Amino acid sequence: MKKIALTIVSSFVLFSCAEMEGVMKEMGSGETPLTNEEVIKGLKQALEVGTNNSVKLASKPEEGFYKNARLFIPFPPEAIKVKNKVEELGMQKQVEKFVLTLNRAAEEAALEAAPIFVNAITQISIADGFAILKGNDNAATMYLKDKTTNDLIKVFRPVVERAINKVELTKAWDPIVSTYNKIPLVEKVNPDLAEYITGKAVAGMFILIEDEERLIRKDPMARVTDLLKRVFGSKEAQK
Repeated sequence: MKKIALTIVSSFVLFSCAEMEGVMKEMGSGETPLTNEEVIKGLKQALEVGTNNSVKLASKPEEGFYKNARLFIPFPPEAIKVKNKVEELGMQKQVEKFVLTLNRAAEEAALEAAPIFVNAITQISIADGFAILKGNDNAATMYLKDKTTNDLIKVFRPVVERAINKVELTKAWDPIVSTYNKIPLVEKVNPDLAEYITGKAVAGMFILIEDEERLIRKDPMARVTDLLKRVFGSKEAQK
């Protein structure tokens, strides 16, 4: 009788342990389940961390945009006929200087990008954080891009205009466009350089933020806060 009772108790204990282990796994190794609010905060924090890291990269003189093939800003496409014509007239060096200065303006503007992007991040409304968390490796960045690009361009343009003045872009541009516009019978061209650089600079920032989001999702060492560790180290984040 004692053996039977012991067997029953042992079986109950083993069952309870197995059941408890399953519950613990369901709860994330003893942690309480993630809430949608936590996930949303984690996603926004990841974008903020990514933005701050991206600004450091984008604002490096000549390294941020000019020597980065993915961010490099070329001669304005709508003025490519200007480039081709003045190069025929021997102004290759002036064109090269202009393109360098064009990218330097974006790099200079990037120094002020962080608070503008972080403000946009804090303002966006995310209803279903889990959908983004379980999405592609760049899902949060793409959501931010979709919701804020137009507003960011408007707010960022004054920053670019200040950068253009600081690096003296017009000094590099004026000889090129004035030479072109003096050519007989050509249609005069004078693109909005501030608009062009602003669009390219914002797009470049999103490329870098996307890289940072991927890193946070894949590399535990990139999760520099407890919230990032909890959200992106959770089973919901594992695909």
